[in-house]
Amino acid sequence: MKKYKAAALVLLSVLLMIALVAGCGGKTGTSGDGENKGGASGDTIKIGFMGALTGNEASYGIETLKGMKMAAEDLNKEGGVLGKKIEIVESDHGSKQTEAAAVVQKMISKDRVVAIVGDPTTGKTKLAAPICQQNKVVLLSAGAVGPGVVEFGDYIFRNTLLDAVGAPAVTDYLVNKLGWKKVAIVTSTNNDYSVGLTKIFEGALAKHNAQIVDKESIQDGDQDFSAQVTRIKQAKPDGIIFTGYYTEGGLFMKEVRKQGLNLKMAGGDGLLSPVLWKLGGDAVEGCMVYTGFAADPENAAPQTKEFIKKYQAANDNKLPDMFSAQGYDAVMWLAKAMKDANSTDPSKFKDALAKTKDYPGVSGTLNLMPNREPIKSPVYLLEVKNQQFTIKAALPTEAPKA
Repeated sequence: MKKYKAAALVLLSVLLMIALVAGCGGKTGTSGDGENKGGASGDTIKIGFMGALTGNEASYGIETLKGMKMAAEDLNKEGGVLGKKIEIVESDHGSKQTEAAAVVQKMISKDRVVAIVGDPTTGKTKLAAPICQQNKVVLLSAGAVGPGVVEFGDYIFRNTLLDAVGAPAVTDYLVNKLGWKKVAIVTSTNNDYSVGLTKIFEGALAKHNAQIVDKESIQDGDQDFSAQVTRIKQAKPDGIIFTGYYTEGGLFMKEVRKQGLNLKMAGGDGLLSPVLWKLGGDAVEGCMVYTGFAADPENAAPQTKEFIKKYQAANDNKLPDMFSAQGYDAVMWLAKAMKDANSTDPSKFKDALAKTKDYPGVSGTLNLMPNREPIKSPVYLLEVKNQQFTIKAALPTEAPKA
């Protein structure tokens, strides 16, 4: 009962935020001709960052913001966009679902941004999307990979590898290359991303005639997984597909090893964080994560090599991840759309975004389908080796079938 009350309160808060922002902000940032005066007034164009800088999603948000700031710096060195400097407006919802709507409201009604990059997660992007659509502010997620995002309206975009594109390619590899004929799936039921990804994996496994021998449920925040692992042990799968986040993933694999199982875990970019091995230790060695970007300095395109070089110079020679690369691309893509539209008005440059074909981002080539969903190729399957993500395979992708 408490869970349903909490969910109702979150939904009520979102509806109140939409009403409040619509009442005070739907047209406050625009003049009579539609040109945004708030987010592009004076000498600046304001682009908001929505994400977590604290809490259990901080790894995603911190890296996304790093990439955004790098892009703004590069653009401003070249004179900005349409003669104006790019300003990144920071926020931090603290990884809290209940704070996400308030963050969006502030950036629209007070900061007067013309676009928001975020959230790196699917669930919070879905909270932000109706607010941005109602107020005609572009929302561009550099991390949301689950279903049901761009459907909120024509101001909503993303530049990430969709789970609907990546998971089927990875499933083919797991089944036909690694021999995973029997699979256990673990889902975090209070995580929209995890629930959506599980459905995609289930469909892909059925297509390849792989058997799901066990389905286990957890929740974000859980720490004791002994019961779930005991049931997995009895089911005797060839591998574990874990669709949740890195915190629970690392702890889950510790329990897997504790119970004497020599199974590997595979999952989506929700596992993409050094926290995975900081919590899981040796238990996550050999586990696999798929992502739309992997830093490959030797084989990367010229623009990607330059991005990697700049990132390493500013980050103690560490390599960038998907979130920093896509955060960089998001700001650069918005800037290109504004230039193409010759306008900082979201109602104009959103149309330029929608026409994107073969955009050469640092995270890969981006094309938009007619429904504004992105197609990126390849999908990188990473493997944990010696507490590092290493490239195991680069897999071709194709557009999901309707």
